[in-house]
Amino acid sequence: MCDNLVVHPDSARSSRMIFAKNSDRPVYESQPLVYQPRKRYEPGAVLKLANVEIPQVEDTFLHIGSAPYWCWGYEEGMNEFGVAIGNEAIFTKDLKESAQDPFKQKGIIGMELVRLGLERGRTAREALSVITGLIEEYGQWGPASVSEGKAYNNSFIIVDPYEAWVLETVDREWAAKKVTSGFYAISNEMSIRKDWDRNSIGFKAMAIRAGWAKREDDFDAAHAYTDFTNSLQVSHIRVQRAKQLLKERAGDIDIDWVKRILRDHLEDSFLEGPFFNAALPDFQTICMHSSPANFTWGNTASSMICEMPKDEYYIPLMWWAPVTPCTSIYLPVFICEQDFPEMMSKAGTVTEKTMDPGKSPLDSYADDSYWWLFQDLLDEIKGDETGSQFNRNSKIVRKVFDRLEKKWMDKIYEIEEEAANLNRAGRREEAVELVTSFSEKCLRETLAAFSEIRKEMRGAVLV
Repeated sequence: MCDNLVVHPDSARSSRMIFAKNSDRPVYESQPLVYQPRKRYEPGAVLKLANVEIPQVEDTFLHIGSAPYWCWGYEEGMNEFGVAIGNEAIFTKDLKESAQDPFKQKGIIGMELVRLGLERGRTAREALSVITGLIEEYGQWGPASVSEGKAYNNSFIIVDPYEAWVLETVDREWAAKKVTSGFYAISNEMSIRKDWDRNSIGFKAMAIRAGWAKREDDFDAAHAYTDFTNSLQVSHIRVQRAKQLLKERAGDIDIDWVKRILRDHLEDSFLEGPFFNAALPDFQTICMHSSPANFTWGNTASSMICEMPKDEYYIPLMWWAPVTPCTSIYLPVFICEQDFPEMMSKAGTVTEKTMDPGKSPLDSYADDSYWWLFQDLLDEIKGDETGSQFNRNSKIVRKVFDRLEKKWMDKIYEIEEEAANLNRAGRREEAVELVTSFSEKCLRETLAAFSEIRKEMRGAVLV
């Protein structure tokens, strides 16, 4: 379960494209932030993925992505050109037939496609072509979770400073829709129905051949391909809630409002939020928390927001929060050459990627992992499985983290402008030093805040 959204410049306060995603994964599946510099490969090099091998390209681009600890690919990420990508699992009619076919060949998993798009695409359109070309040639079938072996197809939002695309795929077929105004949100269901801008040759024919649709001239893609035996309740409420909140601020959407959306538990709706507390959910929400009844499958494992750079002189920036964003903090991370903090990229006790979820051991806490510090904090905030301390402790956390986020937001646009001016003057090293030193300072302030939060939480318990 995940949620993606894009805000077109005409709906953003800054008149800049905004991309965001919440990545939901099994509880305790760590998802550190991975930095990859530009790389060059020898002609004929091969890239080994979880299920297939594909030709490597000569050059890959610098990028940063949020990767489940066992996985080569990413749930979401951004590259040096300001291309950002996030994916969703979607459950379509073809998957049942695939599951029953002993000769069905596994393909590229969705998270690998996200990374491949970032490594090989200078623009959103290029990344779209990379992903669709690989899907047509290699397919995409296969599980992508340590705790659950269910295969799925993928939808994506692919964004750069000037264009945004929604891509929805079924086996080796696909359709893509360009977002030209307003906003767009997706969750774990197909959203493209009768209008799209690009498609594979067999996109309609596959459904008609299988008897899922009757006519090409009145083709509803989502209706034709959606597996209606898979409950839409897991996705439709969340995507409609995202649209409602986006519409509420259309024309004036900023980073703070997107944070509000990604932290949502339906508090300001007719449901009035969870009956007891957000950590004991009674329905699925955009900020996902695990349920003792297991109907939420897991937690939000990471959250990312990107406001696209104004031009080529601006260094792309993501705001990244590990674990549930309502108990976390959005750290500013610039996408540029740097000595990336090791603790950001570390998982817990598992130190090597298997790439294959079926072969990976379960990860567990390590105190030198940034991601696990926030998972451990979430457990302490909850107090127990039913979240008996959550309502009190979460207010303490938000007071401290909100203060830091506001401090950083008050400074960030000045930092961006100064770095852009340095880049225009040909002083790249100084620009990189400026933005990375700012991020490092924010990281230090975050780590220092843990002691303040824990001291206040434990003091509240004693009172």
